Amino acid sequence: MSKPIKAVSLISGGLDSMLATKAVMEQGVHVEGINFFTGFCVEGHTHAIRKKDQKKPKRNNALWVAEQLGIKLHIVDIVEEYKDVVINPPHGYGANLNPCLDCKIFMVHKALEWIEKNDFDFIITGEVIGQRPMSQRKDTMPVIARESGAEDRLLRPLCARNLPPTLPEREGWISRDALFGFSGRGRKPQMALAKQYGFEDYAQPAGGCCFLTDEAYSHKLQDLWTHRGEKRYELDDIMLLKVGRHIRPREHFKMIVSREEGETRFLEGYRRQFAHIKTVSHAGPLSLIDGEPSEEDIMLAARITARFSKGRNEPEVVVRITDKTGESREIGVKPLPVEEMPEAWYV
Repeated sequence: MSKPIKAVSLISGGLDSMLATKAVMEQGVHVEGINFFTGFCVEGHTHAIRKKDQKKPKRNNALWVAEQLGIKLHIVDIVEEYKDVVINPPHGYGANLNPCLDCKIFMVHKALEWIEKNDFDFIITGEVIGQRPMSQRKDTMPVIARESGAEDRLLRPLCARNLPPTLPEREGWISRDALFGFSGRGRKPQMALAKQYGFEDYAQPAGGCCFLTDEAYSHKLQDLWTHRGEKRYELDDIMLLKVGRHIRPREHFKMIVSREEGETRFLEGYRRQFAHIKTVSHAGPLSLIDGEPSEEDIMLAARITARFSKGRNEPEVVVRITDKTGESREIGVKPLPVEEMPEAWYV
């Protein structure tokens, strides 16, 4: 008996990778999914924490896609390996700190390592020519195939007819005629195909699933690097950049101020790592203090924290200040007026 043909599909949780996987499965190929955890994914963080996002579905879209397709999903932690892609992308950044082209090269290369280790035959992605300005162009697609090492073992079912035949097509493992020739940023062909396959309630492509494509988040990350004096981060750093108001009243310290109850509970998990301030006399936020503030700086941070409490219009708010050793004290402070908080303080 001939060996069954097997493929691994890069599952982001979006519609394109879902459709691409289904198109290959329809041809009788055994497909399993792979999802790479970088720490920068939008899903499962702010939507799960913030009260204003309560109506949004609290699901991991990659797992949901795998469930809809009925395939096994391998979730691979690449947080440490991925740092070099973010910090030193050979092909540079996109509009923000998104190293999209190097990211795709890296992930396809990791998928190549995986198929070689697990005796699979080729790789599937949901890429569509012209859909992303940096990584999904006709001139960059050969770069991804070449620099990842995947070469013609990389199949893009949704736009395959616009590209040279790949190994799976030449070997007859799949029929090129059953693949597609989608291109451009429009989503109508994909939505029509989703309807044909019976897929509903899939994730909407609102700017991608990576925080590095977000201007505000990228600004916070750049601020972190600037004030550390080097491009370096840990997982806790990039998780905290997703939550709260980030305020830098002085160059040598920054505050992370919770905006609501869910964020307060999340930031409480970091109290042992940071000096922090919590309002006592009035309902209000928890503020983490990152840096080396002086006593004068701590008083300013306390007044800022009080400013975001229910006592913002009162003459005094009592706050509890806890230093890095865990020693606490309570003091009364006058909330800082909003007009004394320049826009430049907000990271």
